[in-house]
Amino acid sequence: TKAPTRTAALPIGDLGTAVHNFLFSPDAVAGANDWHCTPSAAHPYPVVLAHGTLANAGANWVALAPTLANQGYCVYALNYGMNHLSAGRVGGLTDIGDSARQLGAFVDKVLAATGAKKADIVGHSQGGMMPHYYLKRLGGAAKVRTLVGIAPSNHGTTLDGLLTLGKQMNALGFVNNLLDTTGLTGLKQQEAESDFQKELWKDGDTVPGVRYVVIGTRQDTVVTPYTNGFLHGGDVTDITLQEQCPDDKTGHAGLFLDGPTLQNVVNALGPNDPHFTPECRDYGPAL
Repeated sequence: TKAPTRTAALPIGDLGTAVHNFLFSPDAVAGANDWHCTPSAAHPYPVVLAHGTLANAGANWVALAPTLANQGYCVYALNYGMNHLSAGRVGGLTDIGDSARQLGAFVDKVLAATGAKKADIVGHSQGGMMPHYYLKRLGGAAKVRTLVGIAPSNHGTTLDGLLTLGKQMNALGFVNNLLDTTGLTGLKQQEAESDFQKELWKDGDTVPGVRYVVIGTRQDTVVTPYTNGFLHGGDVTDITLQEQCPDDKTGHAGLFLDGPTLQNVVNALGPNDPHFTPECRDYGPAL
């Protein structure tokens, strides 16, 4: 059964929406998880959204989920990597391999509900890196067409970057005392040269049959250097936002609200125009 036709566009959330959702709607965000959605011929691949470290689906996707839904995509967002410290809100804390298994189960649920053969995945920060474990180690490559990483922690970051993330998220009002969690598995595994990183990438960055798009910002102080997010080999497109919009000062955490970032995601999932240039407007916060 096809979902009812939406008569009005869903509103695109802002920072206030994200803070509200983090606290009061961590599992739900406008535009995502309509399990009766039927993919259209124009958009045959459902889109799965994976949030970043210390975040959740309700907060991370207040802009992208309704943007994609308004364009006719079937959109789904999961929470992963939560434990007893999460209070149902703070994700991406636990072992990344376990998080990838949660992603795999979620993708299977999406494919079963939609009847699609493959899905696209869009992830922010850890949510852009963690799916590689699913693709490379858990057989996920057969079920994924495209992986889009928004400032993904692909090749790790320095400990300073993880501390910076904790400080930034605290500044956003998302959670207190985040620095107490920096020793947890999912964060330690994102340190550059960690055992997890070495094992994940020992056989290369990509797997055949999957398209990869990475969107990075030179203003990133969490994934440092920002080029650690980029991939090499295979069907890879690495995008530096400032090469498109030199005055875009959006930082790592702010990319989920950044106009050019959202436009690049829409292009990657849709026309995939290699010469696409976003409109330089509606920049995200410099966080």
